[in-house]
Parts: sequence; C-alpha cells; structure tokens
Amino acid sequence: MKEEINLPIFILAGGRGTRLASVVSDVPKPMAPVSGKPFLQYLLENYVEQGFRKFVLLLHYKSDLIISFVENLKFTTLNGCEIEYSIEPTLLGTGGAVAYTVHQLNYTGQFLIVNADTWVEPESMNKLASSVSPSIGVIHISDVSRYGKVSIDGDLILKFEEKIENAGEGWINAGIYKLHSDHFLGRKGEFSMEKDIFPDLVQQKKLRAVSLDTDFIDIGIPEDYERFQNWILSGREYKL
Repeated sequence: MKEEINLPIFILAGGRGTRLASVVSDVPKPMAPVSGKPFLQYLLENYVEQGFRKFVLLLHYKSDLIISFVENLKFTTLNGCEIEYSIEPTLLGTGGAVAYTVHQLNYTGQFLIVNADTWVEPESMNKLASSVSPSIGVIHISDVSRYGKVSIDGDLILKFEEKIENAGEGWINAGIYKLHSDHFLGRKGEFSMEKDIFPDLVQQKKLRAVSLDTDFIDIGIPEDYERFQNWILSGREYKL
C-alpha cells in the first residue's frame, strides 16, 4: 500500500444509468455486479491501494443502496477512511452536483473528481493528484468518434470538440479532474462542468491536460460493461 494522499476524491454516482438499463435495471449503475461484487467496490479498492483515504460520494438515484453498501465496506476495504455523502435533491448535472456538495459540506480547497462508471488504471489517479489544478486527465486513442476530441498544445487545453463520425485518433477526456472549490463559487442549480466550467477555463488559458498511459473503460454502455466483466474474470491478464 502506498503513502497516504491527503486529497479527497469526489465520486459522481447520482445518475440513473439509463444506457445500462437493458442489462442492469434493479440497482444504480455504480452497483452493477461484476464477478460477485459491485463495480464501485473495484474503484474504491484501487483508490485505497494507491493511498487515497478521503472520499465524498455524490448521490441521488437509489442513494440508500449505495450508502448502505459503502458503510459496510468501512469494516474491510474502507477501514480507516473518511467517507462523506452528498445527496442531490434533484439531478443537477456534473457541475451542479459538485457545486451543491461544496456548498453543503462547506468545503474549501482542491479535490479530484471521478465518474463512478469509469475505469482507468489506478496509477493515473496519482499522476492527476500531483498535477497543478485545474487539470483533466486525457488519453490518446485510435478513434475519438464516440467520445469527442480534446485539442492540446503541450499541456494546455485549447478546445473541446463534439463527437464526430470517423474522427480518427486523438486525445479524449478521461473523465477524471483536479479542481478547486473556487471554480464553483456563485454557481448553483443544474449545470455541466464540461459545458459550463471547462470552456471558461480554456478561454482563460488555465485548464491543463494530464496525459495518462492507461486503459479506459466506461461501463455505462452494455458492451463495455461486458468487456470489464470479461477482464475481471480473466484475472486481468489482457488489455481492456
């Protein structure tokens, strides 16, 4: 186990998981079962193994199920960790959920943000944690069509491009961020980090890209959910 990292991880886990409903309909998306345990447990185990001890779960849909599960993990995986919960009164979007949490917890300072349905190699979290805020993790892939493209110059992000068919190779947003509570001051209600905060930071030439050499998977769609399950069942012996 690595040295403790004194930086909280905000985990976005409030969505309904509509894209995954055809294969997982009775539990919230982060609780989707993979080889006998929820996907969320794999994430938390990796974060703890890398030295993270502070977690804030941003919840809405079936929040009671997630809270009950995580509370039980305090006796095993999360022993000695600090856990807090923020339950959105309504779905507020990625930015709104974080702004609501910052206000509710009266939190000031830097923090990491991750999606509860996204897997990157755990070492990526350490690299992002040591970066200069504001920053986002980016990954180079052979076809960015599904995700949209991030244009960068060195480590400076120049712009975000929407999803384009046959877009070819490039950098994509990995869905993990290092931000500061100041970025959410004066903001409330429903809004998106990707559409409302990041473009402002790009315009100010403040948003940095942290290149990550990692596998990337979003279990929010059935095909990738199955791919992650196969990877776990194989003993993690092949590339995602």
